[in-house]
Amino acid sequence: MQSLPIDAALPALRQALSTRHEAVLEAPPGAGKTTRVPLAMLGEAWLGDQTILMLEPRRLAARAAAERLASELGEKVGETVGYRIRLESRIGPRTRIEVVTEGILTRRLQDDPALEGVGLLIFDEYHERSLDADLALALSLNGRELLRDDPPLKILLMSATLEGERLSALLDGAPVIRSEGRMFPVVTRWGKPFVAGEYIEPRVYSTVLDALNDESGSLLVFLPGQAEIRRVAQQLSEALTGRDDVLICPLHGELDLNAQRAAIDPAPLGKRKVVLATNIAETSLTIDGVRVVIDAGLARVPRFDANSGMTRLDTQRISRASATQRAGRAGRLEPGVCYRLWSEAQHEQLAAYGSPEILQADLAGLALQLARWGVTPDQLAWLDAPPAAAYAQAGDLLQRLGAVAEQGDTTLTPHGQAMAQLPAHPRIAHLLLRGQALGLAELACDVAAMLGERDILRGAGADLHSRLALLSGEQRAARGAQGGVQRIKQLARQYRGYLPKRLASLTVPDPEHTRWLGALLALAYPDRVAHQRRPGGAEYRLANGRAALFGEADALMKNEWIVIADLGSRQGQREERIYLATDFDPQLFDDVLAEQVRSVEQLDWDEREGVMVAERQRKVGALILSREPLTGLDADARARALLGLVRRKGLALLPWTPELRQWQARVGLLRSLDVAAGKPSEWPDVSDEALLANLEDWLQPYLGKVSRLSHFAQLDLSSIIRNLLPWPLPQRLDEHAPQHLSVPSGSSVRLDYSETPPVLAVRLQELFGLAQTPSVAQGRQPVLLHLLSPARRPVQVTQDLASFWANTYEQVKKDLKGRYPKHYWPDDPLVAEATARIKPRK
Repeated sequence: MQSLPIDAALPALRQALSTRHEAVLEAPPGAGKTTRVPLAMLGEAWLGDQTILMLEPRRLAARAAAERLASELGEKVGETVGYRIRLESRIGPRTRIEVVTEGILTRRLQDDPALEGVGLLIFDEYHERSLDADLALALSLNGRELLRDDPPLKILLMSATLEGERLSALLDGAPVIRSEGRMFPVVTRWGKPFVAGEYIEPRVYSTVLDALNDESGSLLVFLPGQAEIRRVAQQLSEALTGRDDVLICPLHGELDLNAQRAAIDPAPLGKRKVVLATNIAETSLTIDGVRVVIDAGLARVPRFDANSGMTRLDTQRISRASATQRAGRAGRLEPGVCYRLWSEAQHEQLAAYGSPEILQADLAGLALQLARWGVTPDQLAWLDAPPAAAYAQAGDLLQRLGAVAEQGDTTLTPHGQAMAQLPAHPRIAHLLLRGQALGLAELACDVAAMLGERDILRGAGADLHSRLALLSGEQRAARGAQGGVQRIKQLARQYRGYLPKRLASLTVPDPEHTRWLGALLALAYPDRVAHQRRPGGAEYRLANGRAALFGEADALMKNEWIVIADLGSRQGQREERIYLATDFDPQLFDDVLAEQVRSVEQLDWDEREGVMVAERQRKVGALILSREPLTGLDADARARALLGLVRRKGLALLPWTPELRQWQARVGLLRSLDVAAGKPSEWPDVSDEALLANLEDWLQPYLGKVSRLSHFAQLDLSSIIRNLLPWPLPQRLDEHAPQHLSVPSGSSVRLDYSETPPVLAVRLQELFGLAQTPSVAQGRQPVLLHLLSPARRPVQVTQDLASFWANTYEQVKKDLKGRYPKHYWPDDPLVAEATARIKPRK
């Protein structure tokens, strides 16, 4: 057996797991952790006859890992070592090591929270911090604590780049074992500084050609996404015409497993490969023959926007940890070279680690699984807890889909229980179950499978009907789409097997009608039913209140109503674009989709006419299906509508005067001084926030005659607001926060309370003889002095008049004396006579 760097760390790992129930293993690329660690643990006494479960982040990595482990034992997959991935399983009665993908582990935990019979749970490549891996770790820790005593479940986290100390703390101080680096050295060659907005393909193309000329062996090229892979592949194919010794091999997650396998298999004798890959090749895979890596330094990452409920694809710079992983691919089998298409200085500016998926993903699936587990996020241990806003958005969706009765529930409805048992996103699970109940199970499974795979007719119009025609055989798929069609058919068959065996509770009339595709999509995406803004136009308004448009003319634009399956903004686009959709019949809201409709009595203002409008509306989200006038409104309903208008428009709708704003600020100052001193205040909170929160108490009684927008200007707001101060506070207000202060010249100068501390803007000459800064609130609040020139221009701002006289006045005097020679500028301002004139009277 070939020696690997990880071998030196195995004794320490054995020792750690023999004395502890958890450990962290850091092993850089090429160390051999995936291949050696499960086999090394197989013979440990504490494992007994239990099995090892190893989690891999991707299907290709799981299958490749199982095959390597089996080959080390001289066996076939399915004997001692097996795997379970989506659409494929190779497990036998003697299997002791089972390699699984992340969703499969989560479902197994839900069915068996204690993982009975499993002695060791390994999270490989945990540094990728996928949402499913974080969820599975949280559930396994919780299930172990509640349900496993003897024999205990041991947990091992391992990766090439880990935040070891944080993980150790999460695992109750677990030991961290570190292995040496890659087997062979890798030379790094830096590129020119990368410029924001630069297209990466020309740089990749030229670097590949240079590397083919300068280096031996196959090349692994990291690109952000499929579009870049297609463009670079096309350019290289044209440039290498006649070069039969070079094979161009795409590698990304949307390819079927056989196509992915072809990319990682050894090149035929006498040939070299150029593998154009996304970050699917970053970890776990050894691509035979590769000794050159070309790294564009970019990755395309889905980011969920909790405000819109949509996921967008962002192209972003990778982390230093990812760059290390990618470079390591070049040194797996022999000394290698890594071309980084950015500068060494830019490398130092990269983030140390990538952002965990849990912080930027759609959390609907996680929320459903936690509800099935019967917990909220705060009851589990996380390396990074789910963000509150995204989790609340997920809870709202689960409620709309009928999985829970109320947002935040940890008890699933029977429908929610059935949803959670299906290996699909909650939207898709809801579509499948409701489709079955309607007698549309066959169509529902086809649609669900289509939505779960890459679009098989990308760029050929948005209408999903054309995709269904390929599945049914009505149309023949192009050669490039045939693999996708077969995968969709296979997944649809799998969904049919998952659906519970029950009869339809409501058989729809004419189930072959094309309208049912729109109905099923609206079940999955109730927030994406969309109404056209103008006939024949490209822009639609969605039920979630957002807008989206077709990027180019599409046959669906003849439809007033559509429902959208795929939309989002790509880099360089400002608007949400519609990528997949179908026509929609709004009459479905009268029966099949009636639960999505709500009746609302709306009292609102017609902004154009400035009058109140009262009507009953039938709405789907933000979309209005119909409206009818309401008559005989009571006073309370009118008042609620008026107060709602004030809250939307803000207090600026009311007739404020500068003097009234000053009154508000004076009261606010006195209250804040009490609060800062830690004592109860007799002064009420009259801030805008407090006033808006309590409109019913102080404003509603005066709205009886308001029926038009213009009537607000006729309110006696001064009396209304001042009534908030009970006697004797109005008198105390004038004493403690006076509107004017007297200065030594005899002038009464107005204070400005709109700033804190309040500002006293006064000419410098009027303060001669005053030693200390004036104050308000019985000496608790010194004012801020704006000292003015004779022309009333600021010459100094201070809250320490004594310091000004002692340290700054002399210089200010020289300057003012030169500009205003006729004015009085004494040498000693503290004994001089203050004056509002050019000079004091004789």
